[in-house]
Amino acid sequence: MGLMLLVLLLLVLPLLLPGTYGLPFYNGFYYANSSNGQNAGNGHGKDLLNGVKLVVETPEETLFTYQGASVILPCRYHYEPALVSPRRVRIKWWKLSENGAPEKDVLVAIGLRHRTFGDYQGRVHLRRDKEHDVSLEIQDLRLEDYGRYRCEVIDGLEDESGLVELELRGVVFPYQSPQGRYQLNFHEGQQVCAEQGAVVASFEQLFRAWEEGLDWCNAGWLQDATVQYPIMLPRQPCGGPGLAPGVRSYGARHRRLHRYDVFCFATALKGRVYYLEHPEKLTLTEAREACQEDGAVIAKVGQLFAAWRFQGLDRCDAGWLADGSARYPVVHPHPNCGPPEPGVRSFGFPDPQSRLYGVYCYRQH
Repeated sequence: MGLMLLVLLLLVLPLLLPGTYGLPFYNGFYYANSSNGQNAGNGHGKDLLNGVKLVVETPEETLFTYQGASVILPCRYHYEPALVSPRRVRIKWWKLSENGAPEKDVLVAIGLRHRTFGDYQGRVHLRRDKEHDVSLEIQDLRLEDYGRYRCEVIDGLEDESGLVELELRGVVFPYQSPQGRYQLNFHEGQQVCAEQGAVVASFEQLFRAWEEGLDWCNAGWLQDATVQYPIMLPRQPCGGPGLAPGVRSYGARHRRLHRYDVFCFATALKGRVYYLEHPEKLTLTEAREACQEDGAVIAKVGQLFAAWRFQGLDRCDAGWLADGSARYPVVHPHPNCGPPEPGVRSFGFPDPQSRLYGVYCYRQH
């Protein structure tokens, strides 16, 4: 008798626990069964395998945007041949692993139910403007949002996916510690880039910058913990004149023990960088206060590079920046304003008490 009661209890117990019977757990998100009572993993898959193909469409070209903007990652699906009645599908978006960073779940959805993950919470949603449109909108883009995203559509046992590559418009710049050349390990490189409104550049970003003319003889960390440097004009101090132009590599280095400079990547700005017109030159402390009095903050190095690159900031006056360096941006080189090439000139890290410089301020729109 006791054995029969135990068996009966095991059979009845799952039915008494709401939300557990027949609800497969998928990536931290429960999916209900299909509305017609069929198990989503059985009948639907058999139907599609019977001569019907699920097709997912995403753009082949890279999408370019900028920090702080909103962007739509297009993704649509259809059936071949077309089906008459609508079907219940699951949608999953995630960001692929890159340069050692783990994959990141972004959003999963079925019907009108959805769940977002991590830093994407509150910033992403599905568009659903048209039938079979499962495009992802990301708002308030961050520097770390660029990369490759996968859109997956799941119909029973069938699933198909497509890739969308998102790239931020930006500028690569080399950064050196105030203590001098080759003073940063990989983690310190990440920190100083972040402090300057940037991230450590990827190889693809450095290579694109080299194609656009970046020539720099000091080796620096990249996002994958390799150390490289871009050379346009081969010369003796930079590997010798016999080597061809290109991005030269020291390979992967120890993230903690080895020390180099770093290449940072800053994106186009939502605000404006400007040289503050002031009746006299300032110390570093006075420069910070002057920007605050003007309703702004002292600009970061990444912001100055972005303003030079994307807003055409062209000024022959050296000014303090937030890291204690003094620099000035030149778009159109002219006499008495440094070398004959465009660029952001640097005076290094002067004595903070010196009154030889003005200041560059940043005001957000």
